Amino acid sequence: MLTLLSTVLAGSAIGCSSGSGGGSTASDKPETAPLKQVNGKFDPPVTITTVRGVPGPATFKNGESIDDNVHTRWAKEKLGIEIKSLWSVVNTNNAYDTKLKLALSANEPMPDIVHASGEMARLLIESGRFQDAGALFDKYAGETWKKAMAEDPTVWFEYSREGKRYGIPALDYDYNNDPVMWVRGDWMKKLNLTQPKTIDEYEKILDAFTNQDPDGDGQKNTFGLSVGFKKAFANHFGVSWLFGAYGAIPGIWQKQPDGTLAYGSVQPGVKEALAKLKSWVAKGYIPKEAPVWDEAKAGSFVSAGRAGSFTGPYWSEAWPMGDLTKNNPTAELATYTLPVGSSGKGMHFATHPYAGAIFINKEMKNPEAFFTYGNFLFDNLADPKAGSEFENGWAKGYDWDVVDGKVTTDLTKIPGGGVRVFFYSLLMTQGPRIPSQNITALVNLAKSGNKPTTPYERYWSQLAPPIELQSSSNVWNQRANRVMNAYTGGATATMTDKGDFLNKLEMETFSKIVFGDEPVEAYDKFIQTWKSQGGDAITKEVNDWYKSVSKK
Repeated sequence: MLTLLSTVLAGSAIGCSSGSGGGSTASDKPETAPLKQVNGKFDPPVTITTVRGVPGPATFKNGESIDDNVHTRWAKEKLGIEIKSLWSVVNTNNAYDTKLKLALSANEPMPDIVHASGEMARLLIESGRFQDAGALFDKYAGETWKKAMAEDPTVWFEYSREGKRYGIPALDYDYNNDPVMWVRGDWMKKLNLTQPKTIDEYEKILDAFTNQDPDGDGQKNTFGLSVGFKKAFANHFGVSWLFGAYGAIPGIWQKQPDGTLAYGSVQPGVKEALAKLKSWVAKGYIPKEAPVWDEAKAGSFVSAGRAGSFTGPYWSEAWPMGDLTKNNPTAELATYTLPVGSSGKGMHFATHPYAGAIFINKEMKNPEAFFTYGNFLFDNLADPKAGSEFENGWAKGYDWDVVDGKVTTDLTKIPGGGVRVFFYSLLMTQGPRIPSQNITALVNLAKSGNKPTTPYERYWSQLAPPIELQSSSNVWNQRANRVMNAYTGGATATMTDKGDFLNKLEMETFSKIVFGDEPVEAYDKFIQTWKSQGGDAITKEVNDWYKSVSKK
């Protein structure tokens, strides 16, 4: 996925601090002598410990390892920070969380810095072994980092408890998962179709793709829309935009005019959207296998030439539709903004610009060193300056090189094979990312005809094909319609007790209505059951949480 490859410039961040790396209780932090710095470098060096969940088998060169590589050596030589991993695992089948949970339950020493998300983050907070990282952030974080964090203050909410912020959100690029409309451009031309602005106009395209033989094989074997509902009806690959055209997005909590949060799946408008989906299935516009498909299967169905439209993020042409032109070299993709309702109003699903958080051990002796390092990365790598040592990437011969007189970030062209070794050595797992930076660069490139004006834009000018610049512009042009889940507090007590039942009830009811024999009126009974079987209690818990974290 091209988004992942953006770590060339943005994914080179290691928190730094000194500490024992141990400490199994929430005891008072030991007294320590202040750190000494000479020309920005700690002298003597300080050590920071961590644990790692590597997303795949790590690739190194020149005999390096996860603790001894061009990245870790740079940290020690430049800033006087020695990075040490207590352990690392290839993070398949949630191996990282499993190992971390076992260490936590066994009261084993915790590392200085831990990255966690979801349920694992909650467990770290409740363990009492990690400190108020937000207070440290306020005290030690630099202006660039603070400004990046301030782009969306709600990123702190998930890790806040009783006025304390236990995790520093690992910032990610905003807008990365906002969906856009993807269509077979060659089919559009063949059938003399134009961009659909509304749901009604889009439905005419669905009908044409399904019934007018767009692939020209003389058979009725194509579909208007390929989509997978195995995970959800309205995530970044689903049809949140269809529900949004009727005023609600299932599966997320939406802020209401009175300031409270309400669950989207039980709001007015969902019933109408389900009825519309049901009609599309009945007309053959959507494959009947969609309830058991995920986004990978839905994307591959487009790549196989079986469907004419798909909705997903700006990078969807690379995955999950990456084999389209391989399978059919003459196939063309086009991308549009998402269609809206007849009134001109619309909404679509969007995600918050962070991925997990960084937790700081109470036993860390000098946590301020972590911020010295983080500040350096945000000031120098997040948006590298022309002429700086990071202008082209992290390290020459690793993630970039000069080949035939030109700078390249193509790993296959780098002598000896390129590697992004720092990707396996991060403490700030997303790197020093400024949320708005990525979409801004892509939109600027689209406007300028792919003529970069900054090192960051130059990197993306080499990586992003023209279709991604176009789709990124569509993401930006529909930004007024994006809606993020307003609840990020993890499982409440009633969610823990009744959440699985309610989620299953929702997915089964929606699927039976859209793809089965259940009438649309079955949705009314679903609302009654949802409310009486825990939904009302969950709504109260969610709003109690929201009041607690949104107090000024």
